[in-house]
Order: sequence, then C-alpha cells, then structure tokens
Amino acid sequence: MLVKTFGSAVHGISATTVTVEVNISQGVNFHIVGLPDSAVKESQQRIDAALKNLNIKIPGKKITVNMAPADIRKEGSAYDLTIATGILAATENIKADHLSEYIIMGELSLDGGLQPIKGVLPIAIKAKVEGFKGIILPKQNDREAAIVNGLEVYGIENIKQLIGFFNEELELERTVVNIEEEFYMRLAGSEADFADVKGQENIKRSLEIAAAGGHNVILIGPPGAGKTMLAKRLPTILPPLTIDEALETTKIHSVAGKINKHAGLVTARPFRSPHHTISDVALVGGGGTPQPGEISLAHNGVLFLDELPEFKRTVLEVMRQPLEDRIINVSRAKFSVEYPASFMLVASMNPCPCGYYNHPEKECVCGPGIVQKYLTKISGPLLDRIDLHVEVTPVSFKELSTERISEKSEMVRERVIKARLIQQNRFTEIEDVHCNAQMSSKMLRTYCNINEAGKQLLETAMEKLGLSARAYDRILKVARTIADLDASENIETSHLAEAIQYRSLDREGWAG
Repeated sequence: MLVKTFGSAVHGISATTVTVEVNISQGVNFHIVGLPDSAVKESQQRIDAALKNLNIKIPGKKITVNMAPADIRKEGSAYDLTIATGILAATENIKADHLSEYIIMGELSLDGGLQPIKGVLPIAIKAKVEGFKGIILPKQNDREAAIVNGLEVYGIENIKQLIGFFNEELELERTVVNIEEEFYMRLAGSEADFADVKGQENIKRSLEIAAAGGHNVILIGPPGAGKTMLAKRLPTILPPLTIDEALETTKIHSVAGKINKHAGLVTARPFRSPHHTISDVALVGGGGTPQPGEISLAHNGVLFLDELPEFKRTVLEVMRQPLEDRIINVSRAKFSVEYPASFMLVASMNPCPCGYYNHPEKECVCGPGIVQKYLTKISGPLLDRIDLHVEVTPVSFKELSTERISEKSEMVRERVIKARLIQQNRFTEIEDVHCNAQMSSKMLRTYCNINEAGKQLLETAMEKLGLSARAYDRILKVARTIADLDASENIETSHLAEAIQYRSLDREGWAG
C-alpha cells in the first residue's frame, strides 16, 4: 500500500515542501531514499522503538520511504513524525483520508514523545502559501507556527495524540495567537537605560545620531570609560520593530533554533555580542549544516564587537561585503544560501595596547610606533564603512557622584523615531533604503546638498585636519541625520561641523 505524507525542508530562511511516500510490499527490509542524511536514516530505530512502546508493531515486510524532491538533501531528525505517520497509514493503523491536508513535522523520542524542531516559522509560512489546511508539530513549537494567520496549528506531546486525531477519536486543541496583541504586549521597556550613565553627554549624543540614521559607530577610549555600558544601552533608543521586521527577525532566529517556546515572536531588536575568539564561519554563517551567523542573528538590530583589534583579521574582513550589501551569500561546494544581514555595527576598542594613549591623567607606556601598529589591525576598508569615530574620555569623580538624573532612553528614542519618520518619507519610492546610512553616493547628490559656506568648511576641514577622501561621503550622511534630528530640510554649517568631529581615526597624526 502506498501513502503520502508531507513535511518541509528549510534552506536558508525559506522552506521547501517535502513529499514523503511510504510503500509497503512483499519482502523484509527498510529503505529510506531521497538524499537523507544520517539523522534521517536513524529515524528507523526511533520510529520502531516509539511504536513498539505504544504496542504497535511494524509489519515484517519491505518498507520503502521516498522523500521527494530527491535532489534536495534532507537533514535532521524533524522528519521522524512525517515518516512514522506514513508507516501508520500504510499499515492501516490510522485513517489516511485527511493526511494530504497537513504538514507533519517532529522528532520522536523512544517513548513516543516529541522533541522541538528548528525552522518552524518558515515551514508554517510555506504551508500557508501552498494551501495546506494546517500543521501538526511538537507542543513546544506551536506558538511559533501560530504566528501565521489562516493556518490551523496543532501542538501535540506524543504520537498517540496524532493517531487519535486522524482516527477521529481525539479532538486536538487548536493553537491560536493574535499576532498584533502578542507583538504589542511584548514591547516592554528594557531594564537598561541611558539615565544609568553618569556624564558622557557627548557620547550619548553620538549614539543618538547613530540610532537616528542607522550609522555604524566605533568607540575609542581607555578601560573603564563606559564604552561597553553605553553600547549595551543603544537598543533602548532604537525605534521599536515593526511587525514585518519582527516576522523577518523571527524567521532567522527560528532557523537557528533560538526562539523562546513561550514567546513565539521576536519583538525586541536583537543585540548580539560575540566573543573575540569567534571564527569567521560563526560570524557570517554556513557550516556543514548551514546556519545563520551572528551578523544574521543581529538583523534589524545591533552587532557589538567589544575590543575590536582582538578579533582575528580574517573575521573582521569577512564583514566588509555584508556591511555594504546588507546580505550575506554563503557558497560552498554542495550548497549556496543567502541570509539577510542588515545590522548596525557598534565596535569598541582601546586606543593602544596599554589603553591609556591620549588619557588626560595616566601616561601611555607603549613604545614608539606601537599605537599605530595596534590601530592598523583594523583595515582601512573596514574603517571606511564605520560612519562615526567617537573618542570616549573617563568620567570624573564629580560627574559620578552627582545626584542629577540624566535623560532617560525613552526621551531620546522619541527624537530618534521622529528622525526615522522623516527618512522613511524621504525614501518612500526607493526600494531597500530606509535610513540615511543606506544611501548610495548617487543619492548623496540628491539629498545632501550643502551651501557655499558648508562647502568651504568641509574643504578647510579636509585640508587642515588631514581627513581622507573616504571621509567625505560619511560626513555628508551623518550631517544629513543631524539635520533630520533638528527637523531641518537643509544641511546647515553647524550640522557639518558636528559631523566632521566624528572622524577621529581619519585625522593625520591621530596615533602619533
């Protein structure tokens, strides 16, 4: 007897429907074909033990399982339930009348229980697109799948419930999630706040500009000056995720298996802070079984690289293309996948190995040329993609001990949101451009016009301060953002002057 059930294979952050054909004929053997990996082949033992523990015996006949399309590699243990359902239907232990209406996925335990799987949201979206009535999957994944409206989602705890459902002996409870209610309910404030930071008003201002325009930023300063503390509070002033951004972010985290089983939807902007020992594959994604890297997990959020020069040179260089294109293409001999990677890069570093170069009180003990050698660990092309270079100075005792309450993140965020709305209206007709940092050189000529006084100031700055030519575009983008924060239609001289000061590492002689 031949029976068909349906599962799904995740490739990148998209899914492809997999038809599992189970045929039982004369003979004694068990074959799984259709490019299964070891985990899929091992499903035979898990299914056999699970069904025996439910007093269901697989007949001693030839069982052939074909997973189509046969040219796509099937990976992981999520097909256990799909194959087991096909075997149960082929042996007439369950009715096959409604099997074609559902995507069925789940990993089996030996006692018949179910373990959670990865990539549920892309699978559910594909099921909806292809017209399936519903999806049956482990209870731990049901809220994630229920984000997709118009799809019946049933979360089950064991295979016995599935048997009862298809035999019309058990009515499963449908999981329903109101996506808008879920989204707005979880838009809670963070415990971290800009008000916690004493002093450093100029650094807060630079991070406000970075958040308003989506600019990458690097913080340079001695140990203990507050670089990490400030960077970790940047997400508190970023605009909240839209529902579309939340869904896109959730898809990536779903594929990586990083969704909270009680949440379902990612509603806070991601903040990823990998250790400096990270490999280039872990950062950009890939591997034997393709997985999103840290830059994709930071999509629509912040990637924070603490102690930037301590990262391996190869790790930093692989970020150059994603920073420019906002996607990452991972190509290997056997596969090629594309992951989104539109993130804000926030980096911090000491100015020298000892950490006290340019310190107002402590003396730097680094020898001649050491500071310059330390800074050259960061290549020019990578530095070129960082818009704001901000020098962080230590906070004095007077500022630390003051009782004055600093401005809260909520107030800063309101200004950032207003500036982002201006940019959103400006780039309405332009695809894939949502903030000033994403403008091309051609767009600068349209949206970043400056008057004669501004041109004179910029020319003088480049000559007197030794700014490089590559700083020109960055200064104009940052000046445009500062103007948006002031709700100014034109870029004024004061906006340019402020933008120029954020190019510390471009100045000749900065490192001696």
